[in-house]
Amino acid sequence: MIEMKDVFKKYPNGVTAANGINVYIGQGEFVYVVGPSGAGKSTFIKMMYREEKATKGDITVNGVNLTTLKNTKVPIFRRNIGVVFQDFKLLNSISVYDNVAFALEVIEEQPNVIRKRVLETLDLVGLKHKARMLPTELSGGEQQRVSIARSIVNSPKVVIADEPTGNLDPDTSWEIMKIFEEINIRGTTIVMATHNKDIVNSIKHRVIAIEGGKIARDQQKGDYGYES
Repeated sequence: MIEMKDVFKKYPNGVTAANGINVYIGQGEFVYVVGPSGAGKSTFIKMMYREEKATKGDITVNGVNLTTLKNTKVPIFRRNIGVVFQDFKLLNSISVYDNVAFALEVIEEQPNVIRKRVLETLDLVGLKHKARMLPTELSGGEQQRVSIARSIVNSPKVVIADEPTGNLDPDTSWEIMKIFEEINIRGTTIVMATHNKDIVNSIKHRVIAIEGGKIARDQQKGDYGYES
């Protein structure tokens, strides 16, 4: 599903954010990515959806080698994965419904299919009743639910989440985690970078710890392992 072989990432300023990473994440896994600030977590995550390109090594996601993938093919590759950001990245000028529908419109899905999938997905995240509202009329937690709905509406095999609870209060963070758990139960692979110690220690999954651009720890049902 996701595999990195001898992956290095060196930025123009000389910083090495990935230093010989080897990892395999199978279909249906739920993986937390943890580590100190500046350890290389974001780079590790961003390389999985080709926001960053490895300097050396091979990265394969859904059977696609991202190291050799042409830049023009990246948008097509991203249609088959879901990405959830800390800052939501919603389009504030259009409705909740249209934000989610956009992910299907770009792949030219049929209008009747779009309507069915969007409403089903908004129902899953508990926002079907707010489909016609603007993102700016929602709370932070609700906006993140819309972001999650947008990321899963086309039934991706992989969802990559970069600090999805980072801007949310504790109660809302737990609600968001319930949604991710439900998505995972349905068979979607989840890779989540997080600083939330309580969530990692309470909802047990595989933990990959990044330190100095390397995998320092890889544990099934692991703990956070750092002071938060």
